[in-house]
Amino acid sequence: MDLWQEQMRYHVNTLEKLKTYINVTDREERAITEMPTRWGTTPYFAALMGRDDPDCPIRRQVVPSIQERENTYGVPNYLIWKENRDTSEIRPDCIARQYIDRVAFTVSDACAIYCRHCFRKELVVDRDLQLRFDVEEGLKWIREHPEVRDVLITGGDPFLFSDEKLDYLIRKLREMPHLQMIRFGTRTPIVLPQRVTEGLKKVLAGRHRVPIWINTQCNHPKEITEQTAQAVYDLLTCGVNVGNQAVLLKGINDDPATFRELHQKLLTVRIRPYYVFYCEPAPGIDHFRTPVEKGAELIRDAIRGHTTGLAQPMYVIATNIGKIPLMPDYYIQGKDEKEYTLRNYQGKTTQWPNIPE
Repeated sequence: MDLWQEQMRYHVNTLEKLKTYINVTDREERAITEMPTRWGTTPYFAALMGRDDPDCPIRRQVVPSIQERENTYGVPNYLIWKENRDTSEIRPDCIARQYIDRVAFTVSDACAIYCRHCFRKELVVDRDLQLRFDVEEGLKWIREHPEVRDVLITGGDPFLFSDEKLDYLIRKLREMPHLQMIRFGTRTPIVLPQRVTEGLKKVLAGRHRVPIWINTQCNHPKEITEQTAQAVYDLLTCGVNVGNQAVLLKGINDDPATFRELHQKLLTVRIRPYYVFYCEPAPGIDHFRTPVEKGAELIRDAIRGHTTGLAQPMYVIATNIGKIPLMPDYYIQGKDEKEYTLRNYQGKTTQWPNIPE
């Protein structure tokens, strides 16, 4: 048994197991015992939680909260709406579509960590939504749609598949002449870095016509360890780039110091900041959401001009019509026929010629 499989075998998903890592509060115990919700994480990630700190940013992503019962802003049947599943286009359950040339291929509802802020909460965590994850149906649909050039394999977490199953999936997709890119969405480099084994590296490695890209999710600098650094380096040696898609979470990464440290520290382990997502209006996660403007303010106040541009992600809201960027809008202060007035992160202004068409 590989180390990653052992981590999953001893998944921290009971109150008794959790108490070996943290001193569980009465409120946390009540949430775990009273709420019918799926939860858990790996022993590796559980060991990063603050034993006596209920506000620990890792702990809050792992342990259920009574606040999940509150739902003022969550949209009912959110995933059906967001992933355009209630449309006239006939697609298998495993295919979600918001763009013409790319699709999300959902292959599983199993995760190494059941994030409390998950936008697929109805499907993965609460399991109120039942979908059929038939890989063969998905492959057949993609094969019959030559306009699709880019496939995002997601879940759940596809890297919980065996090496053999991942190899099969990749080979079948690469046989399709219209595909130009395969992407994986996985939190394993962060919560289960042991998954990057010699076997997985063999599956992913090599120069191919259809390259593989990986995006992970890291939301706080405390999640970045030497094990993650090694896992990412091993992926890079296979020719696989790793990007980060953070989620803006109230009380976890919504202050300038933490936000800056997160994105700077990602670069030190060779993970390229890609997106920061506004926390989506899935049911039961109101307590994680900030005002919409907060992400743009953080990029203005913590990243742009304050550190290397490599650390700057794109701030977006993911909607049923695709991702909508919400970047800082203070740059252009005005313009006339002669010139623009531009403003930098320090509030200084300068002029720039207005070039006509």
